[in-house]
Amino acid sequence: MPRSSTELPGVSELLATAVGAVGGTERPGQLAMAEAVSRAIRTGDHLAVQAGTGTGKSLAYLVPALLHAVEREATVVVSTATIALQRQLVDRDLPRLEKALAGPLGRKPTFAILKGRRNYLCLNKLDSGMQDEPDDAALFDPFAVSALGREVTRLREWVSDTDTGDRDELVPGVTEHAWRQVSVSARECLGASRCPIGTDCFAEKARAEAGRADLIVTNHALLAIDALQGFQVLPEHDLVIVDEAHDLVDRVTSAATAELTSAAVAAAARRAGRVCDQELADRLLEAGDGFTLILEDLPAGRLDALPTPLAGALSVIRDAAYACLSGLGPERSGDVEVATARKLAQSQLDEVHDTAVRLLRAFEADDAHRRDVVWRTGDSGVAAPRPPALRAAPLAVSGLLRERLFGQHTTVLTSATLTLGGTFDTMARSWGLPAEQGESVKTEGAATDKSIEGPKWTGLDVGSPFDHARSGILYLAKHLPPPGRDGLPPSYLNELAELMEAAGGRTLGLFSSMRAAKQATEALRKRSDQPILCQGEDSTALLVRKFAEDPATCLFGTLSLWQGVDVPGPSLQLVVVDRIPFPRPDDPLASARQRAVEARGGNGFLSVAATHAALLLAQGTGRLLRSTDDRGVVAVLDPRLATARYGGFLRASLPGYWTTSDAEVVRAALRRLDAAN
Repeated sequence: MPRSSTELPGVSELLATAVGAVGGTERPGQLAMAEAVSRAIRTGDHLAVQAGTGTGKSLAYLVPALLHAVEREATVVVSTATIALQRQLVDRDLPRLEKALAGPLGRKPTFAILKGRRNYLCLNKLDSGMQDEPDDAALFDPFAVSALGREVTRLREWVSDTDTGDRDELVPGVTEHAWRQVSVSARECLGASRCPIGTDCFAEKARAEAGRADLIVTNHALLAIDALQGFQVLPEHDLVIVDEAHDLVDRVTSAATAELTSAAVAAAARRAGRVCDQELADRLLEAGDGFTLILEDLPAGRLDALPTPLAGALSVIRDAAYACLSGLGPERSGDVEVATARKLAQSQLDEVHDTAVRLLRAFEADDAHRRDVVWRTGDSGVAAPRPPALRAAPLAVSGLLRERLFGQHTTVLTSATLTLGGTFDTMARSWGLPAEQGESVKTEGAATDKSIEGPKWTGLDVGSPFDHARSGILYLAKHLPPPGRDGLPPSYLNELAELMEAAGGRTLGLFSSMRAAKQATEALRKRSDQPILCQGEDSTALLVRKFAEDPATCLFGTLSLWQGVDVPGPSLQLVVVDRIPFPRPDDPLASARQRAVEARGGNGFLSVAATHAALLLAQGTGRLLRSTDDRGVVAVLDPRLATARYGGFLRASLPGYWTTSDAEVVRAALRRLDAAN
């Protein structure tokens, strides 16, 4: 029999039970976070919690979330940015909690994982044979066509073996093109009531299971789609927990970005030709041809104004797509194959039409009030460049989050990196929350209430179990020259080589570009006996595994390594950052956001570029200490971190390492660590 809510234990008692069940040790920061989450659930105020690596933040939010779900018979959504964290929650944390809390809660709490419809195999599409059009590159390539055929055949065979139809369970995986042949988007789906195989639909089964669960694990992309779409994607819920919240804005921005390509227009025209007047479809195909010619002549980069020829091409595409949509006529019941073909055509035509409209409207406002930034993609210098595309992305998603997330659900946001420059202000503004009053209060359970206009929220930094000042050194190489545009200067390579030698390997090199990572790899392989792995030479997971297994090995790479490496122990005792990771000056989205802030009278550099750099620096330097026994050095070769006016803001975003600019002190410390291992 389930217990009544008055008989249920408190969150501190449940947390102690959970920690004991997983063989962990309860930490003050973990308990402070759990109690703060419980308080937010009771009051309905939103909560932002910075919890350093090793705090045990997953249990700190899962325990009060499950207590709330069981006590109130409510549903809780937990959203993550990465598949790795999703798997940790679903494969490790939640199964343990399910067993540990069943007794205290009076019943076993339930959980489910829910992904976007594209992640599940569509039985109707597989059965009807309504495959997507081949990529242009594959049309005349028999090898590509046969490879695609083999993959689709494998997927057909996999249907009889899978219970979930979840793409992530297919090992080894298949190409994106092959998966598109057997999956549909939410727009393309006929709907369970009209689909002849709707009762067996994998996506519907996953959604039904999620609807019955106490807690649903999903990702930021699906959370964004739920907020963006006019229809509900996630089941009814009253509490959202956003883990890896430092990535929320980027993931929502990505989900809200639209793209128009010549291939998309042509594919929509071909689909339309099957279900409406061929003359209408030909008009759209011709419009796409004209768009192709104009796009090829357009230089890559951000568009500050809409060129007249491009405006004309987009208008023709918009009108032709609308004509095709009108030509589809009303839906008719009966022939499922016809209904499926019509739905697929309508979905592609809607996307082409709506994107053309959005691109045209993007230029109607001035810089201070523009909602979207538009740019033409370009892959110059890439061995196999992709065809050009026109993209539109929102300049800000704060309004969307304020209205559709914070305005509808109590929300807890957590990460190891949320205070930039020493406060929650920067992240809060990007989420659509009001800035906090006064300075952020750092830990021992203290919190800061916000009483100004906007959604009420509380910021809490529960600190870290690591003693950063005793466990790590931040080395600022302020004697080096500022980084240039012509690759790594010789002095940077010399400094890196000396640090690696002192550390005996054990080095993670985080570079601001793949070009710099490869340059360092090639140069240092010639002068060092230490094995050096470089991102791109194998799968990132395999490279990280090799790096972790051999302390003498070094690993160099770029963006994904800044956030995706978890190597506790003596294999990683030196993290080297080549330069402050500002966004590229020609990055269309960052530069447009910076200009928009300046148009409203703000400091665009600090609001956009410095914030971007602070977040990545905090994430990158966080690779050093992954357990309480870890020791080591973070070395930043870019002297601007020590000398520039904005350096204080960036340093205040990092953990409190002992800081020095004395190279010999640092090398001696690394030699002692090497000798101790």
